[in-house]
Order: sequence, then structure tokens, then C-alpha cells
Amino acid sequence: MNTMVNLAGITLKNPVMTASGTFGSGQEFAEFVDLSQLGAVVTKGVASVPWAGNPTPRIAETYGGMLNAVGLQNPGIDVFVERDVPFLAKYDTRIIVNVCGRTTEDYCEVAERLASQPVDMLEINISCPNVEEGGIAFGQNADSVEAITKAVKKHAKQPIIMKLSPNVTDIAEMAKAAEAGGADALSLINTITGMKIDIHSRKFALANKTGGLSGPAIHPVAVRMVYQAAQAVKIPIIGMGGIMTAEDAIELILAGASAVAVGTANFRNPQVTMEVVQGIRDYMEEYGVEDINDLVGAVGKA
Repeated sequence: MNTMVNLAGITLKNPVMTASGTFGSGQEFAEFVDLSQLGAVVTKGVASVPWAGNPTPRIAETYGGMLNAVGLQNPGIDVFVERDVPFLAKYDTRIIVNVCGRTTEDYCEVAERLASQPVDMLEINISCPNVEEGGIAFGQNADSVEAITKAVKKHAKQPIIMKLSPNVTDIAEMAKAAEAGGADALSLINTITGMKIDIHSRKFALANKTGGLSGPAIHPVAVRMVYQAAQAVKIPIIGMGGIMTAEDAIELILAGASAVAVGTANFRNPQVTMEVVQGIRDYMEEYGVEDINDLVGAVGKA
């Protein structure tokens, strides 16, 4: 039984990885999860300089999920290279670094700094607000998506994954723009913008007012968008959004994802990624599937 998948020339032992921002860089989960059992660890967002993030409160529970407005708090590339890369390098897993920035130059600077590091891929978070364009996220305009993909591609030594925002009218248009810009793979979906109000205090639950909705509530949206993107492009897709079980992961694979990332579920069950890995193997055995790649986009081929 083969569970190995190939993302832009990088082979993963299985299609299961962590979703950025939900796993740190693995240190806090290492006592619960054997990182070597995962296809890849995707780190929290890394910027060119430390980011303080948003004011608190910045997490709120909702029906079927959670809202977060953490604001990509991170210690910056210097600390990441010194502390996190050596930690992850000890494990037999692929290392994917999520990169964030406020300008195109920010992204390119981090990509350059990581060129000499033992990391396998870069995931470019284009849901960040573009300060040069009035705060609109890079990923909400097709021309911007193509332009930033081209720019980062020039500076990156590793294959790049463009992480697409679902807060758009046409996800296929954004997927095509990233592919046209030279993206090696796509990951989707990022969180959906939401809001919660405390009716007793009559105040916003988050200091930022709005936040990113994640968890099982967004899973059907993720399945739909992964399917639409997979129909539009030829590059591999990493599917994410509300994966709580192996069944959820398999659904995204059948929709067209070559790999999957588990996010919010890590907060509820720190061992969920290993359970998803085993659950996929159990499914393949039950249905006589010899190669995981036979499942990728299987519904679209029917």
C-alpha cells in the first residue's frame, strides 16, 4: 500500500501535514505527536521582523469552530532560523515554512533568508493585508496574486505553495493567477472572515472586531473550493479547512487535493494528525486502494 505523495518534486511519506498557525513549529506538540509520522510540518507564519500580533481578546469559540484574530504574531526570521529549523531538522518529516509579509519585499526577504536553510517548501500566506494597496489582502486580487507569486519565485530556492484566501468571488480565478505566476502548488482554504458579538456585554468578542473562522463549520466550503481549483489548474493542491477526522481528509483528496493539512482540530485533540494518517490507511485497506494517488480528484474523473 502506497501512501507517498509528490508535491512539486518533494516526496511526502503520507499526505497529512499540519496547518500553519495551529501547531507552532512543532515544539509544543512533540510530546503528543511523533512528528516523524507526518508527511510534513507546516510552521506558523514567519516574517522578516518580529510581529506583535493583534490586541487581546483574539480568540473566540463559535458553533462548529472558532474565530481567531491573532494577527500572525511571530518572533521573526532570525529567531526562527536559530531555534525552530534545528528543532524540526531532527525529525524524519518534510519542513514547510509559512511566510507572511506586509509588502512584496517582506516576502522576498524571508524567501531569500530561507534559501540556504534545510527546509523543503515555502507556503506563501497571501491573506496578509497589503499595506501598499490600502490593506486589501494580496490574495483578493488576481493581478496581485500573479505578481507576488512571480516576485517570490525569483527569490525562492525551494518550491513555493501559494496559500489562497477563500474571501473571494471566484477561487478558480485566483488559482489560475497563482499558477500563471509560477506557483509550484496551492494550499486552500485559509480562514473565512467572521464576527461574533457578546450579547451580554454588547461588545465584539474579538478586539479586532473580525477574525478568521476555522473548524468544521467551513469544511463544506473547503471541499467546494478545492474541487473548483483542482478543475482549473494542473499544479498540486493541499486541501484544508475543518478537517476533524480521516473521513474529512479523504473527502478533500477525492475533491482534488494531493495532500491535506489539519488545523483547528489540533487544539481539541493534539494527536489528531496521527489519527488521520492511520484513518487514511484503514480506508485504503477497507476499499482495496493500493495507491493514495488513485484517490486524488477521483470524483472529478467519474
